[in-house]
Amino acid sequence: MKMNDATRIWTVVMTLTWLLSAGPLAAAPIGTDRQTVDVNGTPMVVFTYRPAGCPEPSLLVVFHGIARNAQSYRDYTRVLADRLCLLVAAPVFEEQAFPGWRYQRGGIVKNAAVQDARDWTGRLVLDLVAWVRRQEERPLAYSLLGHSAGGQFLDRLAAFVPTEARRIVVANAGSYVFPSLEIAAPYGLGKVYSEADGEAALRRYLEQPLTIYLGQGDTRDDERNDSPAALAQGNSRYQRGIN
Repeated sequence: MKMNDATRIWTVVMTLTWLLSAGPLAAAPIGTDRQTVDVNGTPMVVFTYRPAGCPEPSLLVVFHGIARNAQSYRDYTRVLADRLCLLVAAPVFEEQAFPGWRYQRGGIVKNAAVQDARDWTGRLVLDLVAWVRRQEERPLAYSLLGHSAGGQFLDRLAAFVPTEARRIVVANAGSYVFPSLEIAAPYGLGKVYSEADGEAALRRYLEQPLTIYLGQGDTRDDERNDSPAALAQGNSRYQRGIN
């Protein structure tokens, strides 16, 4: 064997030894980036933004509409993030993995069957927040903002998944969870809980720090959820938000 070949092999062996013996890499603070994150076993693309001169930001998680253009939503919030010292995370809910029942309607019900609560999509939000906190190495406070389809998703999250969110902002959603145990989920809280648990869930939903933003001109029917259950809430996004 030539000396240079032996040297190469020895270098490879030593490199592998170092890699295998090394501990896990330290968490790195989040910057302005696009990355794929393992969110409790689910790979998700997440667009992030960190404003300059903001050493200890709070977190804003932004949820896209039906176009699933999370990068644009991340960019839209930059001015807000700069002003309020917010670290922004905008996850992508790919249509193949998260069709309407699993994104907009929160994965609560599929084909009239209530799904296992451990599989409700809103729980991924808790896992994403936990990932950000690990990267930042501190339990930073967070708020949630969703528009259109993302607003529908966040209203289901507010109704069914307990969070530590300081504020949940739902903008121009196509449908909502009515605070009623008589209306079946995901348009109410019915058929999910026992009687006692249902009353507790209803109280918790009504106590959420929920803000609803509506556009008075949002009366068109393009890309709108017009299922019978949604139409029962009103003929437009604006009417549904008022009701």
